[in-house]
Amino acid sequence: MKLTIGFSPCPNDTFIFDAMVNGKIDTRGITFDFVMEDVETLNQWAELGKLDITKLSYSTFLHTVDQYALLHSGSALGVGVGPLLVAMKPMTKEEINTCRIAIPGIKTTANLLLSLAYPHAKNKTELVFNEIESAVIDGNFDAGLIIHEGRFTYQKKGLTKLLDLGDWWEDTTGAAIPLGGIVMRRSFDHELCAAVDAIIKESLTWSWHRYPDLSPFITCNAQEMEEEVMRKHIKLYVNDYTTDLGNTGRKAIGTLFTKAHEAGLLKDELPENIFY
Repeated sequence: MKLTIGFSPCPNDTFIFDAMVNGKIDTRGITFDFVMEDVETLNQWAELGKLDITKLSYSTFLHTVDQYALLHSGSALGVGVGPLLVAMKPMTKEEINTCRIAIPGIKTTANLLLSLAYPHAKNKTELVFNEIESAVIDGNFDAGLIIHEGRFTYQKKGLTKLLDLGDWWEDTTGAAIPLGGIVMRRSFDHELCAAVDAIIKESLTWSWHRYPDLSPFITCNAQEMEEEVMRKHIKLYVNDYTTDLGNTGRKAIGTLFTKAHEAGLLKDELPENIFY
């Protein structure tokens, strides 16, 4: 059986999926036809129902839960992992509300958190996530919402942190921060979804058993990233929640649904069952 799967070229995703998409573990007769794209493209594809399995922002999952069910493994969720709002100089809340902000996508969890923290900040422009720092430095935008490896590189580039949205979320809600999850079509039966879930866990275990070695699949897809940054990226975004969301992770996702609904950013409340 062949299934299509989409994830990003970032080290946390390639670390997770390396073994299963490259035939390094037993995939139980399932072949994975994979594609790597930036998270906002994957979000847009999820709304179209393009792929069988996909990484997507939890913000987008709020709107596609009728099409896709969440898997228990593969998520990017935790503490101290949130997006950062940065600029070339400090800014007041009033200045942030009116400034030009570059964001990594309207449908990203990063933008959802920004919308919750600064509901009056409306002057936003979408860019590919790895172009945001340079766009702010060049003066094309007053501030930028950075994700992924930007957390480790912004200071070296002379940028100032205005707000860590992960810290803001954790202080406001007391919950871990859900960034991205792995979902699968609801039309698939429970047994197939459970098999894929187990394969993802085995793929992740395979990578951890070989760490600190990084396979070419990881390093070649993060060509502009220093190896030290790759390791920081993996250690931050691949954690216990990635292996299994657990009760704490499930509670955090429910909190995200609730806050988005309370803010008028989501029409419907959290469905009774978001998993397969």
